[in-house]
Amino acid sequence: MSAPVTTSTTPATVLAPGGEAQDAVRLVVHARRRPLRRVRAVVAGLAVLAVAALLARTLLGEYTVTVIDFVRILRGETIEGAPGASFIVMEAKLPRAVLGALAGAAFGAAGAMFQTTLRNPLASPDIIGVSLGASAAAVLALTFFDAQGLVLPLVALLGAVGVSLVMYLVSRGTSLAGQRMVLVGIGIAALLSSVIQFVMTRATIQDAQASLVWLTGSLSRATWPVIGLLAVGLLVLLPVLAALVPRMRAAELGDDLSTTLGAPAAGARLGLVVAVAFAAFATAATGPIAFVAFLSGPIARRLTGGRTSLWAAALVGSVIVIAGDFLGSYLIPDVNLPVGVITGALGAPLMIVAVIAAGRHGKA
Repeated sequence: MSAPVTTSTTPATVLAPGGEAQDAVRLVVHARRRPLRRVRAVVAGLAVLAVAALLARTLLGEYTVTVIDFVRILRGETIEGAPGASFIVMEAKLPRAVLGALAGAAFGAAGAMFQTTLRNPLASPDIIGVSLGASAAAVLALTFFDAQGLVLPLVALLGAVGVSLVMYLVSRGTSLAGQRMVLVGIGIAALLSSVIQFVMTRATIQDAQASLVWLTGSLSRATWPVIGLLAVGLLVLLPVLAALVPRMRAAELGDDLSTTLGAPAAGARLGLVVAVAFAAFATAATGPIAFVAFLSGPIARRLTGGRTSLWAAALVGSVIVIAGDFLGSYLIPDVNLPVGVITGALGAPLMIVAVIAAGRHGKA
């Protein structure tokens, strides 16, 4: 009598006949790596574009500087035949470019964090009272205390932080804290707008003009102390931003699912606080530059194939502000438009398009 034939059902034969399991694993790994490679490529490309925009803003224009002379100026050398070149580059052109890059990055990151945390592509710190808190404080300081130099952005920063603290205290402790923060911010923004209008009616012509420049958003106050203040704020917030990136991605799935995955809703609310801080520092340095925070996130997502990247959004914001400032300075001869005018003129139609697209997506 022959022995019974036994078949071995090892995991290799069950799970991977003909190498199908290995092929499936390779397919999954490849599918996950492709978006990451695209995001990294986009971030690298945007970084190069931001540096190119910064150099173009510094070297080109009515007063052009060669790359060689620019390097010599950075070394502290005097350019023969152009004794004023160092002053023009180091005190006028380069500070505007650097401030535009830093403020644009802060606005872009803030907008992307708002849109990701609230799961709303139309969300933006522009709609809450952070910018108006800084603006109201700045207008009050300009009108009644003649604030100048570094005092003005410091006062504006205190105004933005104060408004942010009020919004956080009122909205905390509920499952809908993010949405409640936005609603509270809209109410505070309406109140602060009335305060600004009242103060403007009591201001002199000179103070009113200075206040209007601030309210529009401009890089005209670009000085190295102001840049240093903004840079310190960003250096403090960037590590927090890096730690929050995984939680921001989980927040897109909703509070319940993100909590199941180990990313509680408190992390998303912390993301809103950090976003408010980014917007506060940027607004304190430049004033409220319209639509930069709103546009940076959607543009970055379009470039990355629908994947959220806070770094890409920050770089998009830098490019927008630098390019907008360059256009405002040289688009119309003998007219220097604030960067907020350019971003507002270009951003308003794009916002209408985004609202229409969001409405169609909601009906689909």
